[in-house]
Amino acid sequence: MKHTKVKDLLNSTTTLQEVNAKGWVRTFRNNQFIALNDGSTINNIQCVVDFENTPDETLKRITTGAAISVIGTLIESKGAGQKYEIQVNKLEILGDSDAEKFPIQPKNKPSLDFLRENAHLRVRTNMFGAIMRVRSVLSFAVHNYFQQKGFVYVNTPIITGSDAEGAGEMFKVTALPFDNTPRTEDGKVNYKEDFFEKETNLTVSGQLEGETYAMALGQIYTFGPTFRAENSNTSRHLAEFWMIEPEVAFNDLDDNMDLAEDFIQYVIKYALDNCQDDLKFLEGRLLDEEKSKPQAERSEMALLEKLNFVLENNFKRVSYTEAIDILRDSTPNKKKKFQYIINEWGADLQSEHERYLVEKHFKCPVILFDYPANIKAFYMRLNDNTEPGRETVRAMDILFPGIGEIVGGSEREERYDVLIEKMKALEIDEEELSWYLDTRRFGSATHAGFGLGFERLVLFVTGMTNIRDVIPFPRTPGNAEF
Repeated sequence: MKHTKVKDLLNSTTTLQEVNAKGWVRTFRNNQFIALNDGSTINNIQCVVDFENTPDETLKRITTGAAISVIGTLIESKGAGQKYEIQVNKLEILGDSDAEKFPIQPKNKPSLDFLRENAHLRVRTNMFGAIMRVRSVLSFAVHNYFQQKGFVYVNTPIITGSDAEGAGEMFKVTALPFDNTPRTEDGKVNYKEDFFEKETNLTVSGQLEGETYAMALGQIYTFGPTFRAENSNTSRHLAEFWMIEPEVAFNDLDDNMDLAEDFIQYVIKYALDNCQDDLKFLEGRLLDEEKSKPQAERSEMALLEKLNFVLENNFKRVSYTEAIDILRDSTPNKKKKFQYIINEWGADLQSEHERYLVEKHFKCPVILFDYPANIKAFYMRLNDNTEPGRETVRAMDILFPGIGEIVGGSEREERYDVLIEKMKALEIDEEELSWYLDTRRFGSATHAGFGLGFERLVLFVTGMTNIRDVIPFPRTPGNAEF
């Protein structure tokens, strides 16, 4: 008999039918009531066992984590909290779970740290099942949005010879032996003997390659894994994460801001429309967590209220210069409550500054634009008519409550001569990026794009506070388990 998903059983309109359900035992109480979950929904279906006619040996094997198959009659539930239950006629243990050793026990309420150490099993909990279903729906919404708007999905390289950000914090890719690495006469690694015959790395961004495709296909997007060898052991950083990067020919900075705002609101609404049960559960989890915090540290809005707030309010657009004035005159800056005090124009904003602007000053999502040129990447378009020493670029960051920066983007420098001068000033090898410069030599045009860290989006939508909890297997300094 073909089994039916728990989600479909709970949404059924026909009772007194014989059904087959398969899943994992969440709880088993009174030798009679099994809470069965198969991952299709956060809700369990209750399976009522006729314990008087079930062998003791079978009953003993119905433990938390065990995989079972039940065949029985779907009936209206007599108990509160569920619409239907299954009156079991036949039960089969598909896979035992040793109750003494299974680490995810509902009675113990394992900590998030413990669950991270057991990332291969944590998805069996309500919390992580909900997070991963929301993540999946958001991922679909990303593709849906761009496909509906006629964007072309481009897979940019994971192994690359370029460093888009110029940050230098990259994972090297090599097939050379570590115990007998070939060297040149001056003692450097001889990459000519390596697999690609040159130095290569894991990508930090698909943007540069994406630009080349946008300059032929008009509008493209990438959505894939990126890597940063940044030794940041914080709740906001991962060494391996997923990036969404649209790039659009003929768009300027204003178009770029419009696209980013519309995109974010679309995917959040899609999650609200399609993940109601999971988001309600995660909202309850967040409320419980916040009860232990001092009143001043609690969120002003519940999770669903916060998500709807982003949908119902336009993002506030503020220049970097205006933001610096606000921060310099702010109470926490004057009282030296900021870890990084803002004294002058040109400072690189930290997470504490971004969150102050969003959560305390404007109390809505904020788009900052026109940043100082010397704190931004070489490919960002230099603004015309800026005063010497205060040159700015057509860059933008979108800041969200609880997260800080969620999007970074810019209008790209389309002028060949200006781009060359910027690369020379930063000692970026023109030969290495000659393919990129070709887009400025042959049919250059205004274009713009942005990058959105997918995990930060999932973090915001789920209400979680640590980015390690919104990716299946987190990669962080000192941790590459599983």
